[in-house]
Amino acid sequence: MKNWQKLSLTISVAVLALLLEFGFKKPLFTQGLVTVVGAILALSMLIEMVKTLRSGRYGVDLLAIIVIISTLIIGQYWASLIIILMLVGGESLEDYAANRASRELHKLLENSPTIAHKQVGDHYQDTPIEDMKIGDVVLVKPSELVPIDGDILEGASWFNEASLTGESEPVAKQKGEAVLSGSINGETAVLVTVTQLASDSQYQKIVQLVKESEATPAEFVRLADRYAVPFTIIALLIAGGAWIVSGDMTRFAEVLVVASPCPLILAAPIAFVGGMSRSSRHGLLVKNGTTIEKLSLAKTVAFDKTGTLTTGILQVKCIRPESDALSEDELLQLAYSLEIASNHILAKSLVKLAESKGISRLAVSDLTEETGLGLSGVINGNAYRIGRAKFANTKDEKISGTAVNISENDVFIGRILFEDKVRPESKDVIENLKGLAVSHIMMLTGDNLKTAETVADELGITEVHAQLMPSEKIEILKALPEANRPMVMVGDGINDAPALALSDVGIALGASGATVASESADVVVLRNDLSLIPESIQISRETMKVAKEAVLIGIFICIVLMLIAATGVLPAIIGALLQEVIDTVSILYALKALKDRK
Repeated sequence: MKNWQKLSLTISVAVLALLLEFGFKKPLFTQGLVTVVGAILALSMLIEMVKTLRSGRYGVDLLAIIVIISTLIIGQYWASLIIILMLVGGESLEDYAANRASRELHKLLENSPTIAHKQVGDHYQDTPIEDMKIGDVVLVKPSELVPIDGDILEGASWFNEASLTGESEPVAKQKGEAVLSGSINGETAVLVTVTQLASDSQYQKIVQLVKESEATPAEFVRLADRYAVPFTIIALLIAGGAWIVSGDMTRFAEVLVVASPCPLILAAPIAFVGGMSRSSRHGLLVKNGTTIEKLSLAKTVAFDKTGTLTTGILQVKCIRPESDALSEDELLQLAYSLEIASNHILAKSLVKLAESKGISRLAVSDLTEETGLGLSGVINGNAYRIGRAKFANTKDEKISGTAVNISENDVFIGRILFEDKVRPESKDVIENLKGLAVSHIMMLTGDNLKTAETVADELGITEVHAQLMPSEKIEILKALPEANRPMVMVGDGINDAPALALSDVGIALGASGATVASESADVVVLRNDLSLIPESIQISRETMKVAKEAVLIGIFICIVLMLIAATGVLPAIIGALLQEVIDTVSILYALKALKDRK
């Protein structure tokens, strides 16, 4: 039975008990009703406690069970009912605090390729990918998601693999080269020979990785549970001492009534609700209270590069004519005139720059695009080529970033370089994290090592892992020593989803529309602003400070009341009502977590 159902049932029982006691004057029926309900609740809590202990964890259940049973034994059923209401109410509140967006990957599963255009004779038949066999041939149309891993049999195109590898540059593929499921085809239809079954294809591996990561969350002891054991021991010692000295079991129950662990059950969740509400005002969706606890203790932050530390948009970095006889603007004009007809992502960036500079187009004749290689055309009687190095008759130099090369009459005349620019706030984010004593900062990316190291050097990140597939990111995170945990992973794409799900705290940049990453994360950044990462840690630390103080205030008042109850001056029903005072004080203090600090 869910906690909200328990709460509804308990409230109904309380209303019925009031009617029986004061309406129909049937105290025995009331006592019987409350005793049965209390016994059932205590039994259910005992079962849950055993399960908790078997998993290697502990909580506040033991003290609650003893309080309910002892008050029922001495006939203080109204005190027992008050305690039951507070306990079930606290658990329901904790469920509310932990309520979060679904992590069942609905969007990922909806967007997974399900149909392939299988070649059957001289036509194509839509076939479920589960029915595809190795060696089958499928048609991948322009702008379609590649449904299954394979090798290109006919045609050539460029493929956007950013969702799989994090690589911002589209990858040109020709006959014989491998394509991955989940990548997006460019402008040209291709025929692909299936090389992997659907279950073994890259996209489905990512789905499975996320499921496995979510099924094995990291162990973490919550705030309330850390205080539960010493508080329970103190309460039992005081209650047991009062029973021994007085020789009256009633004294034992009277002490434990005021020792009810409601401050532990109520104060921390309310502080977390406050912290979550405060976070949302700042553009952070925190999905549960445990996330706030882990964030406050964060020792490692791992960043994806493309789209996280960088903008994820390739822009012109520099224009390099091969000789002084050609200016930068003249080279840009030639490239602009040729590329304006292309839908390639690099062409769009180049055209945007030329138009922003007011550069005019030149007349082009015999314009031809060779997919995966580049474009050729005639301008003022000269033959020009723009694209890959070999296509433009030059060497493929190893440079940081991406380049298009240009030739005139088969003579190389220059190149235009592109880069994925670092976010303007990224450097401050890294410095702020170091200022928050986050001792370990690293970059995990699918990009090439040279590009990754260039970005890392600019930002002051000393540990870089490049050219990673999603499974390799997970292995690196799993290998982190306990001294570097809790660990936070920050990402934005499908390829980051398994790592976000596995990490102690996954933070997704949801403003970019990366639904899969958001589904797998514990925190979603709702604004396109990376500076909210250190802010989320700061808010979590301040929330935890309030939560701890609220819990300790409640415990302190409980201990004072236990010592008073040990003298026998507090009847059980009065002690149960005094619990409301303790709860009110703890709750009011916990609500401080809602307020922003200066």
